[in-house]
Amino acid sequence: MPQAPARVTATPEARQAITRLRATRGGPVMFIQSGGCCAGSTPMCYPAGEFITGDTDVLLGEIDGCPFFIDRRLDEAWHQDQFILDVAAGEPEGFSLPACAGLRFVTRSPACAVPAALPQPGTSPGE
Repeated sequence: MPQAPARVTATPEARQAITRLRATRGGPVMFIQSGGCCAGSTPMCYPAGEFITGDTDVLLGEIDGCPFFIDRRLDEAWHQDQFILDVAAGEPEGFSLPACAGLRFVTRSPACAVPAALPQPGTSPGE
């Protein structure tokens, strides 16, 4: 049975953070896309195997050998074909490992990108 294409990718900055994190921790990590509540809607990063996944978790793919999961109901509700793991300034949510000092992992989606040709909120066309 052919394997489904990965639905998660990562920016070069996120890949660098994963490489540093793996080297620091001495092993791989795993990601769980949070759906809200205490952790907001951010990817949670844990040492590999620390978060127990089950039948309701969907493997979106792996980033440099690190699996990335999402809850099946959340995946169905969000209807995203592709997720992009990135980093942003700030501390991680909940019990997530930091990307590195002062950085946290974030999830982006091409479906949420604002086309450059469209005016940004609070501006007029041509500004």
